[in-house]
Amino acid sequence: MKDAVLKPGNFTGLAQDYAKYRPGYSETVLTGLLALVGTATNAIDAVDIGAGTGIWTSMIAARHCRSVVAVEPNDDMRRWGQEMTQASSIRWVAGGAERTGLPGASADFLTMASSFHWVDFDEGMREFRRVLRPGGRFAALWNPRLIEQNPLLVEIEEQLRILKPDLKRVSSGRSGITERLTEMLHQCDGFEDVIYLEGRHKVFQTLDQYLGAWRSVNDIQVQLGPEKFGAFLEHVRIRLRDVPGVETTYLTRAWTVRRC
Repeated sequence: MKDAVLKPGNFTGLAQDYAKYRPGYSETVLTGLLALVGTATNAIDAVDIGAGTGIWTSMIAARHCRSVVAVEPNDDMRRWGQEMTQASSIRWVAGGAERTGLPGASADFLTMASSFHWVDFDEGMREFRRVLRPGGRFAALWNPRLIEQNPLLVEIEEQLRILKPDLKRVSSGRSGITERLTEMLHQCDGFEDVIYLEGRHKVFQTLDQYLGAWRSVNDIQVQLGPEKFGAFLEHVRIRLRDVPGVETTYLTRAWTVRRC
């Protein structure tokens, strides 16, 4: 299990903390995305790909869509997702973005939350077009933290640089594919009407919740290794032992495009 955690992009072994401590996304952004589908929410068949443990999927299901399918390739994440959402109507499927295993023209709203940066863009978009009905919408979204809104969070993350000066720590929601995604979607055959939305929301986390969120982060554990990552968590415990918790501002960023 430990070896699996140390592979980039493999969340096996992190699923429990991911399910319990990762925050949700902006409800306002979700409202906007559903409105852009252009039909009553209770008539929407929704699919969430790379669903993880169902954080975003559960938010969609809470809006009472006609159906909600969660597609997740990682067995550990999917198992925890099924457990965390067993009281809902979400149907879980083993699959990935390039090969969802879903029927053609079966969805009105197809999403990837904090996972589209792992996908082969061309293969993924071809599969999404196959699964979406004409006029249906695909949305890719991320939920990066704006740590600059809280000096305490900036101070804590400086410890990462002390432990590993060459640490590569740039949120996938504020770098990489997000820097060019608008143009990529404009140029994507079979899709039109690219729209960008964003919304900020604040989350208060106790020490246990804050530590749990860190334990669910793959790239930091891969780069630091078990010993240094443990030292970082201990530093956080000591720094926050006299405060009730931390307030974090999240920026939900969403790109959506309509299938022709």
